[in-house]
Amino acid sequence: KGLTGSHNGHQIRTDFILTKKANPGDRFSVYIEAVASDMFGAGAKGMINPPDPSRYYSITMAELAVFDRDVYALLMDLTVIYDSAKHLPEGSERAYHALHTANHIVNACEPFKKSTFPLCRAIAREFLSERNGESQHTIHAMGHCHIDSAWLWPYSETIRKCGRSWSSVLRLMDEHPSFTFVCSQAQQFEWVKSNYPVLYERILLKAKSGQFIPVGGTWIEMDGNIPSGESFVRQFLLGQKFFKEEFGHYCSEFWLPDTFGYSAQLPQIMVGSGINYFLSQKLSWSLTNKFPHHTFLWEGIDGTCCLAHFPPADTYESCADVKDVLKTVSQFRDKGRSRQSILLYGHGDGGGGPTEDMLQNLKRMEDVDGLPKVLMSSPQQFFSSLTSEKDRLCKWVGELYLELHRGTYTTQAKLKLENRRGEFLFHDVDFMCAIDYVLNRGVESAKSTRDRLRPLWKKFLLNQFHDVLPGSCIEQVVKDSLAYYKEIKDGANSVLRSKLDAVINKVWKNRDHDQMGETCLVVNSFGWEKREIVSLPQQLAQEPEAKKAKLNGAQILQVQTQIALVDCVPFGFQALEICQPQAPVTLAEGPDGDIIILENVHLRATLKTGVLTSLVLKHSGTERESIAPKSSGSKFVMFDDVPLFWDAWDVMEYHLETREPLSVPGGGVSVLERGPLRASVQVKVPISSHSHILQQIILDADCPYLRFETTVEWHENRKFLKIEFPLNVRSHEATYEIQFGHLQRPTHFNTSWDQARFEVCAQKWADLSEHGFGVAVLNDCKYGHSTLGNIMRLSLLRAPKAPDATADMGTHHFTYAIMPHHGAFQEAGVIHESYNLNHPLSVTSSTLFGDPVSFFTTDNPAIILETVKTVELVSSTKAIVVRLYEAFGSQTSTTLTSTLPFKASQRCNLLEDGTGALEAWSGELSIDFEPFKIVNILLYF
Repeated sequence: KGLTGSHNGHQIRTDFILTKKANPGDRFSVYIEAVASDMFGAGAKGMINPPDPSRYYSITMAELAVFDRDVYALLMDLTVIYDSAKHLPEGSERAYHALHTANHIVNACEPFKKSTFPLCRAIAREFLSERNGESQHTIHAMGHCHIDSAWLWPYSETIRKCGRSWSSVLRLMDEHPSFTFVCSQAQQFEWVKSNYPVLYERILLKAKSGQFIPVGGTWIEMDGNIPSGESFVRQFLLGQKFFKEEFGHYCSEFWLPDTFGYSAQLPQIMVGSGINYFLSQKLSWSLTNKFPHHTFLWEGIDGTCCLAHFPPADTYESCADVKDVLKTVSQFRDKGRSRQSILLYGHGDGGGGPTEDMLQNLKRMEDVDGLPKVLMSSPQQFFSSLTSEKDRLCKWVGELYLELHRGTYTTQAKLKLENRRGEFLFHDVDFMCAIDYVLNRGVESAKSTRDRLRPLWKKFLLNQFHDVLPGSCIEQVVKDSLAYYKEIKDGANSVLRSKLDAVINKVWKNRDHDQMGETCLVVNSFGWEKREIVSLPQQLAQEPEAKKAKLNGAQILQVQTQIALVDCVPFGFQALEICQPQAPVTLAEGPDGDIIILENVHLRATLKTGVLTSLVLKHSGTERESIAPKSSGSKFVMFDDVPLFWDAWDVMEYHLETREPLSVPGGGVSVLERGPLRASVQVKVPISSHSHILQQIILDADCPYLRFETTVEWHENRKFLKIEFPLNVRSHEATYEIQFGHLQRPTHFNTSWDQARFEVCAQKWADLSEHGFGVAVLNDCKYGHSTLGNIMRLSLLRAPKAPDATADMGTHHFTYAIMPHHGAFQEAGVIHESYNLNHPLSVTSSTLFGDPVSFFTTDNPAIILETVKTVELVSSTKAIVVRLYEAFGSQTSTTLTSTLPFKASQRCNLLEDGTGALEAWSGELSIDFEPFKIVNILLYF
């Protein structure tokens, strides 16, 4: 059982029952495990401050006592009655009744005469036995213990928190058979299974009896904004499979009470994962506008709906007292449409869970006049009971935006960079493992590979926890997470290389050493043909001159790296062959050197003292300027960033009033490359005496965007660095990529709801377009965006000092790009180019060569073939999964073609359970799509 000292008088738990029947001479051995921290870490002079390493703790009380149950029962009676008098509506008859009853008990009680206690309890029973009417609001009470998997403490301490908290819960279950407890996060269950096997067996027994209820369906309670769509899918896939294997069924509700906003694509992903219900409460934290519902239908961008509920007490750690019960009713915003809601009670965040006092309170409030009815319940019971009210509920369409904690889109930039890179690395690993599985047909090999990758996936998903990936954690957690990313990168790359070799050996069997000695291989893991500039392996430059014929057309950079323009087929590979660009890229300088012009077949970029002053899109003989008149594009700007309280979490609207542009000093610009494949300029921008920016502005031949490869040495204190682009575009809405789709947000502050979105989250791109023309900003690891009027900003770095005093200090590398386009961004290729920026073609060496090999193609650019993977449950029935989604927002269709020897296809859900009829495979499959729809296909071989 977990015991907790005082945390500002909150969450105290000091007693442990040795025995309920003591005999003279009994002896007890007590084993104590202690940690040198409070329930919420060891912050110096404040909970969320960095830990104080010199802080000491001591045990100040250890004594034996005899528990007087008669006194305790009377005390709990009086507590409920007194609280009723205190919190029922002032002037109500029932409040006065409660006050007089409490007074009667006090007058009748003589504390040192136990003989007076029965009369006092009889007085209390008279009040507590007066029943409710049939129309009273019903509260479904559920024990809860929200445990942050890491926050102000490391992952290792969370394991112990789970053991302590859940053992306390099991003790309460033994005493209270009606007590129900809900618990999420498959990762925490697995921790307990590994570290506390006896405790875990008891949990399984209580789960069978219906008291210990697994909920959530995800591996971890992840961040709801930053992970990619495929990451979301894997959270549900691994989580639901775990719950099915351990507890015999999938979860039916998505449980995410404490994350910082919710993507508009989550309803579709939830429903596709066997979940129809959603619970949260975090939107109650919004500073500006109060969310208008507690029970409602939530509709995603594709039209999928789920039933959502926010507990009206606005907490997931209620004390289960009269105050919270009445608050649940008074704050409920859907009166008339529904008359039931959930109350989650039990100490949380740092663990602890429900207490005996809470259960005693609820027992006395089950059916008492003046109070709502209280029912020990479960999520399934609650949501099932809402079915009859569903038609009366309101609907919320789109994202659930939290008007708080917007700084988490940017804080701890290195974690966000590693997350993005990991998502694309796993994309490649999935693809190559699936192809190897089909071609080499090794079930045991596939199982072995799955067993190697699954622990890496679990660590990756763990790092997406809602206080880790957002950056709102202590320094130790950041270090642990970066160590996990290193392990993930090494392990996944090892698998990728071995599977690529296996596939090449299967597909290409001809050897011809007269070609190039060691051949260069180009790999494309996306569903469209790519042509781009790549860096060539160094060994090519060391080949004899007679074997360098294929290098004609390469460019040698100042850093002695060779680059070349190459093609590659979709979802496949081919031997490297250098292509010639439509036209070379050029660089021209003005007479005094302060003007530099970079130009390729698509763009002409003008830099003045290192700042973009013009970006012209050339198209069919016409030209269009992208940068607003008399403005400087690609301007670094700094802001003061001092939030009201939550340092790592928040950026406040008033930071926009402190804008300070950064300037490039004389001598800060130098030319690096002049073409014909790449033209580039280096710019040095001082930030302060401690910090500076070194940036390469790059235009490649045939490339539709201007790229900014950036290194920042960052040592600031509560500052916010952004890049801004004043654009020659007028639109009331900007478009932002989210998971498996995109949505629009206002570029004005017309209403308080608009104004509250001064900083928003997006994935790989954002776009501002008017009819016929627009400009997109692409990025390779950034998530914070804002567009006000015609000014688009990308958030780059923050410098908060709590809970990690070293947050973001050090060297950062990132890339962003600006892409003007004619027409709509969909047809202009913005979506595809954002993938290309994040994940260029891979060039590797090979001793084999052959004809280009493309394993999958689609014939519609609106359809993104996002994932090709081996089925999770590898068995004698061989199959892989392909996951596609409609990216443009249109009703359309595509034909999926493959050169692999499949026998049949079948629709499936995101859990890879077949949902449609088997269809014979003829080499292609026609698929219809609705806007932003995700389609999953099992392909059998």
